[in-house]
Amino acid sequence: MGKGKGNKAGKGGDNVPNKAVHSRINYLQQAAVLLASTSTTPTQQAGKHQQPSSESNDEPSTSTNPLHSMSRHLVKDLRSIARKKRIRLSPDVKRTLCKYCDSVLIDGKTCESTVENKSREGRKPWADVLVRKCLTCGKEKRDPINTKRPSRKTRRSASETKADEPQDAKMKEPEG
Repeated sequence: MGKGKGNKAGKGGDNVPNKAVHSRINYLQQAAVLLASTSTTPTQQAGKHQQPSSESNDEPSTSTNPLHSMSRHLVKDLRSIARKKRIRLSPDVKRTLCKYCDSVLIDGKTCESTVENKSREGRKPWADVLVRKCLTCGKEKRDPINTKRPSRKTRRSASETKADEPQDAKMKEPEG
């Protein structure tokens, strides 16, 4: 028996290099998101049966949450594995991570999101930028919002002249 022929693209062949590393990175990202998104911790559950402390904790602090710190540790591991194996993280994954403090950015829980448009009076809809402010470190991350830009002025004028030529040609035919 000889060596079998290579898998064809249509036969469901998974010829992804470093497949185990990609799956590990995916697992670490999912675990970090899960830990960052959970709001109850064992200390909060145990605190329900105890007397309330003299300090008022109106706002939950993400830095004292043990699950949040574990989530940050998983993101740190995720980035170190990607660096060691020279794997680029997809932009979708990068947008969900704070590159300063390694927290997972979840709207309303670990970050605040706003849409900003610094064009004159917001006239250019393609200039919208999503600004996410990390609640752990206070840094801002800016990502463009994908909106279709209109064609450039030079391209518009060239397409308008091409559209005008056939009409002129049709008008000249009946005269001649």
